[in-house]
Amino acid sequence: MTHNDWILDVLADLKSFASANGLGALAEQLDDTTLIAAAEISSQKEEARSQLNGEPIQSGSSAGGIGRHQRA
Repeated sequence: MTHNDWILDVLADLKSFASANGLGALAEQLDDTTLIAAAEISSQKEEARSQLNGEPIQSGSSAGGIGRHQRA
């Protein structure tokens, strides 16, 4: 577990609470949010692994491009 994985547990708890309290739309949105968080965490792990292996990092690339801003 990395230092950012805790957020996935928090999102799961929030989704459980939303589902148990009749907040279906919020529960669905939290599913989407969990996917985005997982993709970004995975991307960070890949970047860190690449740095350890001495591979060049491609600026602006991420897992599916989610959550990244591209600048000209």
